[in-house]
Amino acid sequence: MTVFVPHYAMSGGTMLALAADEIVMDENAVLGPVDPQLGNFAAASILRVVQDKPIAEVDDQTLIMADLSKKAIDQVQKFVRTLLLDVVPKPKVAPEKVDSIIDALTTGRVTHDYPIMVEEAKELGLPITVGLPKPIYQLMDLFPQPRGGRPSVQYIPMPYDRRPMSPEPAGNASQEQG
Repeated sequence: MTVFVPHYAMSGGTMLALAADEIVMDENAVLGPVDPQLGNFAAASILRVVQDKPIAEVDDQTLIMADLSKKAIDQVQKFVRTLLLDVVPKPKVAPEKVDSIIDALTTGRVTHDYPIMVEEAKELGLPITVGLPKPIYQLMDLFPQPRGGRPSVQYIPMPYDRRPMSPEPAGNASQEQG
């Protein structure tokens, strides 16, 4: 199977690309890390807090988030390993590159929206071919995208922060006069 990346394949898009036998990218296209995110926070960053602070200074919620973070990173790393070690119909990456690819993509060394350019992806050892067939660009022309800011990975904050409540008035003016 071949995955074509005309612009960007971030996070889940990168996972789809890793499942392919070949990743064909435009010379300016990018992939992104697949490091787990828990709400607004990178799992690796949550673990870092627990590593850097004395345990007595870490609240229970952060400890629970750290436990979930460790599990999430382990799960993603196992899944990425399965994708990279797939040998049907043929091996896609050199076995000696698998661990360094997993480390680069899953451990939070960079932010979740970091663009992995073609050259960096090739250096990692991913099966990258540069140069999309013309029909891919023709297909993309059928679906024009709105002009605007640079696309990035969007997060849904969890837990949702509550908005501060307005202070209650001290009293009703008519009650104070009577």
